[in-house]
Amino acid sequence: MSAPSVEVRLVKAGRTKIRYPAQVLADDGTRITVRAPWAADGVRDFGFVRFEPGDVFTEHYWRDRWYAVKEVRSGDGALKGWYCDVTRPARVDGVLGEVLVEDLDLDLWVSADGAEVLRLDEDEFAASGLAERDPAAAVAAREALDALEALARAGALPGAPAGGPGTGSR
Repeated sequence: MSAPSVEVRLVKAGRTKIRYPAQVLADDGTRITVRAPWAADGVRDFGFVRFEPGDVFTEHYWRDRWYAVKEVRSGDGALKGWYCDVTRPARVDGVLGEVLVEDLDLDLWVSADGAEVLRLDEDEFAASGLAERDPAAAVAAREALDALEALARAGALPGAPAGGPGTGSR
């Protein structure tokens, strides 16, 4: 029997940024975990990591947290790291089979060995106007980025091996 599937839909500023099918691995009512292949066309080279066809993302979405954590592996299973998105809490619609996530611009990258923890897109977040439109959401987003960084440095992101990434000093 195969696992159920859902469509993950990431929206930004009210518009769908990307949508893709994913296999549901677990759903405890608070966190849903899905697995999906790299959904964008071609290669995306960020300088610190390349996402490319064949990569597999194990994605964790929470209904009560302002972030999502995506463990990224190459097609051969080698861990590349974790890409973390600051988002509003995910909405999961079982009837539609959809995980809806609103991207709030802030991101965090954590390398596989935990040596690199990079805060990303803080300039985009500042330019988004969220602080003026929805001050409470802006505060929650900044707090979520800080929480993600603390989890990363503690080696406590989903999928991180015990005593693994983030447990050393930087």
